[in-house]
Amino acid sequence: MSNRLATFQSLDEVATELRDKLEEKKYILLFAYNGTGKTRLSMAFKDLGKNDDVRDTLYFNAFTEDLFYWDNDLENDAKRILRLNRDSRFFGGLQELEMETRIGPLLARYADFNFFIDYDEWEITFFRDRDENGDPVPIKVSRGEENIFIWCFFLAVAQLAIDGQEAYDWVRYIYIDDPISSLDDNNAIAVASHLAQLLKGANGQLKTVISSHHALFFNVMWNEFREKRKDLQSNFLNFDKGSGSYTLRYTGDTPFFHHVALLEQLHEAAQTDQLYTYHFNMLRSVLEKAATFHGFNNFSACIKQDNDDEDGILHARLINVLSHGNYSLFEPREMVEENKQYFKKVLNDFMENYRFNPELFPEQPEETAA
Repeated sequence: MSNRLATFQSLDEVATELRDKLEEKKYILLFAYNGTGKTRLSMAFKDLGKNDDVRDTLYFNAFTEDLFYWDNDLENDAKRILRLNRDSRFFGGLQELEMETRIGPLLARYADFNFFIDYDEWEITFFRDRDENGDPVPIKVSRGEENIFIWCFFLAVAQLAIDGQEAYDWVRYIYIDDPISSLDDNNAIAVASHLAQLLKGANGQLKTVISSHHALFFNVMWNEFREKRKDLQSNFLNFDKGSGSYTLRYTGDTPFFHHVALLEQLHEAAQTDQLYTYHFNMLRSVLEKAATFHGFNNFSACIKQDNDDEDGILHARLINVLSHGNYSLFEPREMVEENKQYFKKVLNDFMENYRFNPELFPEQPEETAA
């Protein structure tokens, strides 16, 4: 069912579809841009498996990070600790499972600080150095380091679920949403590779969904699972603001597909004249990937310079418009008419020069006079 498109009216419907697909697949990869609803989808998926005290999904998302919160010792400004929400099932059997010995080796892959857990007070102290008595000197780690620690904590818990440990024998699904928001590309590759190795060791009863907006992370995950492609389904999730509906494109064996889905979106926006400033960012992203693939140093090489523009004046103007950048998806503003024409020219020239399947880009029917 390569490149099959399905439409859903709510994230609950999408979550139900993912659960249905996991009856026959072991892994689902989901690519979606920020603002599409990835985190809400992970919660909808989790809620479908929730019945009173019964759960079936171990998840990592922004809400998982909220289970950890700082106490900065405002009175004495000395002992800064990270507290745990003891009411969450995420921390089931914490003390008996000796989490330090499980988290420590994982954390050592990415960070140079240490920690210990006070199981009586449900708090974590971070340190790099010890005082003259050998006691740890508490530090507050950076936001990025905190995220790394929480990710390693989750990995340790996921390993317990994969190993069938009694405290996590309720886990049937692992749902991971964007674990790498604060990582550079090198660590993104390392995290993806390590995560894939961990999940490939899971038994056949444990199923996984991984969603991300990070192209490199997504691509590495797909390549890591390529040998298990019969157990894998990759998807592109999109939200249509006009209709309020969601679409899932099932991409089969295509490892890095979202540029095609992006072009479909941009083509439709140009055809219907519903062009907003953030579409420039999306178009530039496509141009940059095409330039890299074809060995050019700059995306401008993919913008056609016409014969009647020998001095490159219009060409330079188009590049300046595209390079302006930083257009917000969350505060969309419609393009001015001049920029709409620039946008359509760059898009149309690109699609003529770099041939894509025309069946993916149907022309909009012309309106007939009443």
